Amino acid sequence: MATETATVSGHDVTTITCVCGNTVSKDGLIQANSEGVPVYGGESTPVPPELAEWPADEDLYTLCPSCGRVYRDAVIEETGTAPVAFRVNVTAGPIAEAIRVHWDLSS
Repeated sequence: MATETATVSGHDVTTITCVCGNTVSKDGLIQANSEGVPVYGGESTPVPPELAEWPADEDLYTLCPSCGRVYRDAVIEETGTAPVAFRVNVTAGPIAEAIRVHWDLSS
């Protein structure tokens, strides 16, 4: 099976056009950890229980909340390509709840 790859301009993760067509300016993309859980980028503590802490090693991923595809930022920044690393369920369970909390904090 061929690897799915998103479109990206240069080596900039903010320019990803997901395989499903979602972008930062359409439905939004979310920074996540290596398990696809949205990370908390806020200055205040504690981290909301639904979200993951910002990774100490800065190993970030980009989650498409529309379809659940996850892209590894380091690969995009190094190669200028955006292969899908893995997929998560964004319709139910802990990832769906984390996405809801993320958007509530962002609004």
